Amino acid sequence: MRPIQAFAVLAILPAAFGQVEVLDPVTVTATRAPEPLSQLPYTVEIIGEAAFDDTSSLTVDDALRGSADFSLFRRNDSMTANPTTQGVSLRGLGPSGTSRSLVLLDGVPLNDPFGGWVPWSLVPVDSLAAAEIVPGGGASAWGNAALAGVIQLFSVRPAAGSGDAVARVGDFGTRSGDLAQALTLGPGTLELRGEDFTTDGTVLVAPDNRGPVDIDAASRHNLESAIWRGALGNAGVVVTLRRYEEWRDNGTAYQQNQLKLLFGSVALSGKIGSEETWSLTTYMQGQSASQTFSSVNAARTAETPASDQFDVPTTAVGFAGSTTWADGRGGATTVGADVRDIRGETREDYSYSGDSYADQRFAGGRQTFAGLFAEQSEPLGPSFHAIVGARLDRWEDSDGHLRNVAMSTGRLLLGDFYPTRTGTEFSPSAGLTWDATRELQFHVEAQRAFRQPTLNELYRPFRQGNTTTLANAGLATEHADSAEVGATWRRGGFSATLEGFAARLEDAVSNVTLAQGPGTFPLFGTLPAGSIGQERLNLGRVDTQGAQLGVNWRLSEAWSLQLSAVDEEATVAAAAVAPALVGKTVPEVPRWSASLGATWHPLRRVFLEARVRTTAAQFDDDQNLLPLGPATVVDASLRVVVSGHAELFTSADNLGDAQVETAHSALGVYNVAPPRMASAGVRVSW
Repeated sequence: MRPIQAFAVLAILPAAFGQVEVLDPVTVTATRAPEPLSQLPYTVEIIGEAAFDDTSSLTVDDALRGSADFSLFRRNDSMTANPTTQGVSLRGLGPSGTSRSLVLLDGVPLNDPFGGWVPWSLVPVDSLAAAEIVPGGGASAWGNAALAGVIQLFSVRPAAGSGDAVARVGDFGTRSGDLAQALTLGPGTLELRGEDFTTDGTVLVAPDNRGPVDIDAASRHNLESAIWRGALGNAGVVVTLRRYEEWRDNGTAYQQNQLKLLFGSVALSGKIGSEETWSLTTYMQGQSASQTFSSVNAARTAETPASDQFDVPTTAVGFAGSTTWADGRGGATTVGADVRDIRGETREDYSYSGDSYADQRFAGGRQTFAGLFAEQSEPLGPSFHAIVGARLDRWEDSDGHLRNVAMSTGRLLLGDFYPTRTGTEFSPSAGLTWDATRELQFHVEAQRAFRQPTLNELYRPFRQGNTTTLANAGLATEHADSAEVGATWRRGGFSATLEGFAARLEDAVSNVTLAQGPGTFPLFGTLPAGSIGQERLNLGRVDTQGAQLGVNWRLSEAWSLQLSAVDEEATVAAAAVAPALVGKTVPEVPRWSASLGATWHPLRRVFLEARVRTTAAQFDDDQNLLPLGPATVVDASLRVVVSGHAELFTSADNLGDAQVETAHSALGVYNVAPPRMASAGVRVSW
């Protein structure tokens, strides 16, 4: 708690001098209906458009890391991270590539439907107007995958005839261009947007461990989207079409990946009378991914192909609808339903011998989710406000299969077809806010949430580097009981929130180490020195607890400060499948982390921003044998408004050139995040 106490003293001392009044914002993510922030018993952090205009952030996930609530599975952002490791962790409950947090873009799930990871590059940072982070809440409204919380991104809504163009260049061959134009089309506005991004990247392996096989982790992607917003009769309509394609080099000559994605959605909304609103959304996503994996010898002088995942076709279809009506006394009722159907299969070559692969693997299945939910927001006198929610979900896993085939003869080596499984989940939540004074508010809330393992966890075994991981079609559903209690103090332009939280995660899915080479082992066969054999298993229970501090202080029109700090502990409390893990710290969860940002507007056309992010040490493995050291990173940016339609900007990420460890292998090899990187660009609008 010492870092939080120190930050709290520094932040609260000047609070009495805040003079700028900040209005109570309205949020929609926690309850799926508009709700004043002051009435929510959950922690909700609102990140405004300024964070996405901040030129020091090249990616969305980097912009979100200004909040200590938000952390990535690994410490490097999506510019260089392998897509399958781009998870998000909230309050220590999501430290894996498969996120236990639901990420939404305008109300539609952004998480990869096959694996649960988050393709952050799919969203241009310049296309966003705001974001809401709800750690530990929202499960009654959103259901599966919201076990640790919800993050929602909101797109900008440009006026007809307006447009903008952004061009950036930076170190390591980094360059990007974003062009958007809004046109009048019929009874609405059509926004066309395109983005092209490329970087030569940096070497992922730490300088002391690098060998001849290590190359820059280059990345490139392009995106086109068309969004029409208008009205049909009394209903508002939003039609979205999006195409995305990505290529990556993952640190060695053989390891590469590619993703192609098409997405379409239609959203309707309207009002019935003066007190009832409704919304309907339907969407469809189709994608194909490919990726190659290898193993590298201890001297890092040679790599051997491990698998060629040549195609992962996946489709996701969904529908959601809700209605909210006010009762005239300050209360509101929201009810709704949603359905999602996912189908996917991984197709890969494996068992490399000589100069070719010997076998092929086909693994995948289908998942269907259907849910009903209701939320009641109700004032209880002049000082209290309660929110109660309940959700009922029905899920089904079907068509699960794993087939291994000899490529030379077509002979079936393994043919596992798994029985259909179904389940019903109840997710209740309740919370209360108390306005003790005009400036001081308390809140308390609790919820129960669930997450069904993804198709990737259930059916796909894989090998990455020197680690072999087996799938497990019998994985049980995860459940989490969580609660928080907190206080918020506001005066003028100053607000401070301090919360304590705790959660109990039952049947947590984890990659459990069962074998370490050298040797021959059941399930894994022969493992050389430095190799690890793992299987996805349900641990009995993981306990998390901690405290969180958030401070926003707008000193004047020229100065503002933001502080976010989290002190948390996540440990394995029970693990019948691996008793030695009891008491161990959950991998990728640091003991504490903090972010301090400052914005200075010294002249009418000049904006300076700086941010310091610091995180404690953490472990990269379940047995706590592979530590990752603490890290502190400083980012800074300068923006100069040339005219009402043009601005110049420059930024430096990792200004102190800190070496940030992101992975630690059993061979003692460290991976690191990019070093210091400078970039500059221009934004033109009309």
